Amino acid sequence: MLIHLPIAEMSVSAVEIIALGGVVGFLSGIFGVGGGFLTTPLLIFLGLPPAVAVGTQSCQLVASSLTGTLVHLRRGNVDTRMGLVMLGGGLLGTVVGIGIFRMLQYFGQIDLALGILYILFLGGVGGAMLLESAMSLARPRSPLAQAWGDNCRPRFHRLPWRMHFPRSRLAISALVPGGIGFVGGLLVSIMGIGGGFLLVPAMIYILGMPTLLVAGTSLLQIAVTSGLATVLHATANGTVDIVLAALLVSGGILGTRIGVGASRLVTGATARVCLAMLILAVAVAMGRDMFIGPTDPFSVAVRGV
Repeated sequence: MLIHLPIAEMSVSAVEIIALGGVVGFLSGIFGVGGGFLTTPLLIFLGLPPAVAVGTQSCQLVASSLTGTLVHLRRGNVDTRMGLVMLGGGLLGTVVGIGIFRMLQYFGQIDLALGILYILFLGGVGGAMLLESAMSLARPRSPLAQAWGDNCRPRFHRLPWRMHFPRSRLAISALVPGGIGFVGGLLVSIMGIGGGFLLVPAMIYILGMPTLLVAGTSLLQIAVTSGLATVLHATANGTVDIVLAALLVSGGILGTRIGVGASRLVTGATARVCLAMLILAVAVAMGRDMFIGPTDPFSVAVRGV
């Protein structure tokens, strides 16, 4: 069944989009990540404009991260004070990211920039995750994580603007969580990803937060910055397709429920290895499509209407 996407100005199979949302939701449930870094490239593979894929994915992030935040709030697993400081940096990063996104659109380079960013980002994250996971299989805690946590954390703690965070039992410069939030804001506005798989390790190894509070605090920041990014993408860039977002969310809800149930069958290190290989596969596929020309560059494809 074809359905017209008014903002993307094309018709797509509703079943394919719902299935895509379901697959990404399944992966999110089984691996414990947001899945935005997979949704946007896969939407691009289906022929959607990259700008629309990024703007619409930020809309989907609002629903998923807000749901998770409310669950963690009920369980008391959110450091609200830390989350607000991160949010300050996140909102600034979102506004800056939207400005960069709009500038790239103005110069007509947004598709190229997003493609290169995703190849570099997914390749780097996938490679680092694969290395860390392989080391974790050999040792309980990787030397990389040990060195980062022990050597870098005291250095960051000596920065100015020191604040106390009773819930996390920390006294640390507000510049550090603010900077982490700023990076998260840039990611959600430019690439359409929540960045939880970067924020969570940073909050553990740099801030030294208790693991129990990390996920909920990260989701609080992602929920608000994603909401701002969605509004700015819709008003300033016109790249949010609400029909596409509704299809993705409907499939993602079902897929996430199934993935959470299946997550009991996969161990932590093994799951990270599988996820890293999947991320690297997506990066390779994007690089192939971008840098390897088609066999027949003059062929004409007719889209369904």
